[in-house]
Amino acid sequence: MSKVLIVGASGGIGSALADGFAAQGADVDRLSRSADGFDVTDAGSVATHLAGRGPYDRVVVATGALEIAGAAPEKTIKGIDPVAMADQFALNAIGPALVLSHVHDLLPRDRPAVLAVLSARVGSIGDNRIGGWISYRSAKAAVNQIVHTAAIELARTHGQAAVVALHPGTVATAFTEKYLGRHPAVSAQEAAGSLISVMDGLSAQHTGGFFDYSGAVVPW
Repeated sequence: MSKVLIVGASGGIGSALADGFAAQGADVDRLSRSADGFDVTDAGSVATHLAGRGPYDRVVVATGALEIAGAAPEKTIKGIDPVAMADQFALNAIGPALVLSHVHDLLPRDRPAVLAVLSARVGSIGDNRIGGWISYRSAKAAVNQIVHTAAIELARTHGQAAVVALHPGTVATAFTEKYLGRHPAVSAQEAAGSLISVMDGLSAQHTGGFFDYSGAVVPW
């Protein structure tokens, strides 16, 4: 039986991922702020909740938010607020980095495993054509760099592991409901199924990469 850890398991995608893995027969550990007091932005909380855990065959960091403390994404660079930007980096970049600081214990050294951090296509510098959403874009670009760097370091000790950033697509959750507009969206369950399939197809040769819900490479 495979072992899975979902960080952010109370969110729309995190919950669906946990349920999806469980439906496959995996032993799933779920961590979230609402259920466990797990604060991904606090180093002490992360260390306490991750202590003694692992190794896992799959670890997914599904934390994050588009709007924090009522601060909507900026339409232009003119709308930058330093507090709102710092909040974005704390949750969407520093939080996953704190989890990744424990990755050597969370993943096995003797067999294949995958750790995935949910990122977003808007964090791609190469794919940015329209501007806007400065703080969220920048935080996601930062987490992509964090994932890539952690993957390089982990490969020295965990040669069979894949550490990746994943773009789940546009998913109909509370996270996105105010911003969907006319954009097509999939259910959290459909997105989770796609992400699980992508993870199942990853190996060590993919470590440090950025992939979407179909397994396609997303440009940095």
